[in-house]
Amino acid sequence: MVIVTVLAVAITVGVFILINRFDTLTVAREGCRVTTPRGSLDLDIEQAQVAAAIAGVAHRRKLPERAVVIAYATGIQESKLLNLTFGDRDSLGVFQQRPSQGWGPPDKLVDPVYASGKFFAALVKVKNYRKIPLHEAAQEVQRSADGSLYAQHEENAKILAAAFTGRVPKAVHCWFPPGGEETPAPSPSPDGAEQELARTLGAGTTLEAGSRRRGWLIATWSLAHAQKYGLRRISYDGQAWSVTTGEKGDWKPDAGASRERVQIS
Repeated sequence: MVIVTVLAVAITVGVFILINRFDTLTVAREGCRVTTPRGSLDLDIEQAQVAAAIAGVAHRRKLPERAVVIAYATGIQESKLLNLTFGDRDSLGVFQQRPSQGWGPPDKLVDPVYASGKFFAALVKVKNYRKIPLHEAAQEVQRSADGSLYAQHEENAKILAAAFTGRVPKAVHCWFPPGGEETPAPSPSPDGAEQELARTLGAGTTLEAGSRRRGWLIATWSLAHAQKYGLRRISYDGQAWSVTTGEKGDWKPDAGASRERVQIS
């Protein structure tokens, strides 16, 4: 009986953490903060990576920011913007897409780039998706049990979209241990980051900015993936981020930061 009680408490705590993960970081030593004129949100690094992937795919498809807002509100409701390997019945990934419903193979649906592409491909087929209420557009794609639930996440989705699409410069800051005996740092791999970015934004993509907004989209994507690729410094548009600044750090003025190309190392 004691064992059953302990397990029940553990399961309850685990669910509570998952439900609140979007609003409160569960690991203080690492995370990301999004700050725009609309407000501020805390994410964990996985959520930031998923958000960056969604924005990148939308950019590749030349979709408006409204499409990104709809995708974020959907992802928050379905998975808290986490790339889940489980769900109701055979649901998987950030959008909880089901292989049995024709969304794609299970191993593809847990790839945020692929899943985002499938979501946007369905969204653009929704008549007037830019103008109708967000929850109606999302429900046309998802066909969930209660489509009205997507509406509650619209404001948070707008904050994220302004930041990860690059419309608001230096809106995302991430921090994590720079490495040491307890947390070995990954070997810096700018090439690996560039290859994954190219896959997200489209073949042939480099770190050339092209436009200021696109440059900040790339800089933000790079920052969200900095821990994954062991990146220590990102600079663009007169600003630079360093892993050594920690949680209270942010983008800092850097006169040498190019306005033509995002530089990562």
